[in-house]
Amino acid sequence: MGNGDSRTETLRSVRVTDDGIFVRAQQDRVVDVLFDGRRIGSFWLERDTREAGEERLYPWPDALRRFLDGTTTLSLVDHVDDLELFSEEVALGEGDEERIRVEDANGNPLGLDKSLRLMRLFESRSPEHVKPLLDSMEAVLTALEQSGVEPFIAYGTLLGAVRDGELIGHDSDADLGYVSAHDHPADVILESFRLQRTLVEQGFAVTRYSGIAFKVLVEESDGARRGLDVFGGFMRDGMLYLMGEVGHPFRPEWVRPRSQVTLEGRSFPAPAAPEHLLEAMYGPTWQVPDPAYKFETPRSTVRRLNGWFRGTRVGREQVWDKFYSRGPQAVGKDGPSAFVRWVRESEPDMRTAVDVGCGVGRDATWLARGDVNAWGLDFVGRAFRKQARRVARQNLPARFLWANLSELRSVLVTGALLAREPGPRIVLARHVADATDETGRAHLLRLARMVAAHDGRLYVQVQTERTPEGGERGERGVKPLDVDAFLAQVRELGGRVLERHDLVVDDGDEVPAGSADPTICRLVITWSP
Repeated sequence: MGNGDSRTETLRSVRVTDDGIFVRAQQDRVVDVLFDGRRIGSFWLERDTREAGEERLYPWPDALRRFLDGTTTLSLVDHVDDLELFSEEVALGEGDEERIRVEDANGNPLGLDKSLRLMRLFESRSPEHVKPLLDSMEAVLTALEQSGVEPFIAYGTLLGAVRDGELIGHDSDADLGYVSAHDHPADVILESFRLQRTLVEQGFAVTRYSGIAFKVLVEESDGARRGLDVFGGFMRDGMLYLMGEVGHPFRPEWVRPRSQVTLEGRSFPAPAAPEHLLEAMYGPTWQVPDPAYKFETPRSTVRRLNGWFRGTRVGREQVWDKFYSRGPQAVGKDGPSAFVRWVRESEPDMRTAVDVGCGVGRDATWLARGDVNAWGLDFVGRAFRKQARRVARQNLPARFLWANLSELRSVLVTGALLAREPGPRIVLARHVADATDETGRAHLLRLARMVAAHDGRLYVQVQTERTPEGGERGERGVKPLDVDAFLAQVRELGGRVLERHDLVVDDGDEVPAGSADPTICRLVITWSP
């Protein structure tokens, strides 16, 4: 690898393959990855890698993989010290003589942001390219001010202004914020919706993604359409809550009266003491550049912000929205699953079936064709929208309902509604428990207990081991589940297991495991005496 003595203090070896970058590191440092001298992304040598024998592996981010076919001079540079730790010509993919170019369709350079998305980063933009963004920021800040709040630049935009007076090179967007004069979440929400209406009346397009956070869409002078995030916040009981990531002890005099900071040669409003807000956002080391920064918001803050403001969007993964936006042809084969056929054979007397995580609704529709009162639940409404219209035209006994297992209020309302349906009531959850977190699994069990009490049951199918194909829906969020831990949750909520079936997938069919290691587990759970 050809490192000098000073470099070996950080890295002992580097090896680059199609899987990623293998390193042996002496200490956890943030390094930039350069292709032919241009930064592509950054990672921490320990935090962002995983064990791989005696080495640690930084796997290539998914967004980058389609570009990795050709040759490049790959360098690793200490981001803070700007010290080159490694540089070597490497061949990836077919390894032809074409140089690897990470660019968009128009030849604009792309880089990985902190969320591992490929974006046009500020470090690759000229002052002429940045000017429309700054103009848009000024326009939206003025509009917010005229609407009755005291806005300021926030998050990475504020960080760049305070630290260097410039936009952060590895950033790709701009953030704005404000702290409401109200101290009750309901009043702050009402104010946020009033702001939205006022901005729309001024000609701005606005999209909302929580009770006090929205995006203002601005058409810039170069014709590009940009979204500026506006994060609302408020003070209560000595705490500042600012949408996104902040729930931190704060003083009112750190917010108002606002100060001014310089960004790219222009003056922008900031909180009275911006350094205190930056510490609340990025911790006490906010002055040290970290292009691979990850927010580690305390669970208590996440729960408060979720409960107050995120509501229906809690836990919603964009991957499912994008997946179902491609249409039913992306979902796979037609017809019911082997799982629902098994449930139907096991429950010949069922009157009501509740398919949790129904997706496009094929299993629920199949049950309805067999004269079962079928309900399909999913938290991506576009998934079942077309099927809901189809069954309505055919007058089938199937209905579809939005529900979110990560939102307790949604679970309780849905459970109360479905508990009134005729019994026996059977709940189906095929690759749901293994596609959510511990909270989602607990809420699944609560929902099933409400619906299937007395004479009903819960039928579950989960993946227990990763298969060579990635599992039935592995690339879309399903991960192998620790069944014993899940069964402990079942017992905690008063349930008991009537049946357990360990299976393998053979040519697309689910068959008893026999001597093979099982990859699928089916459970039948009851809360009846």
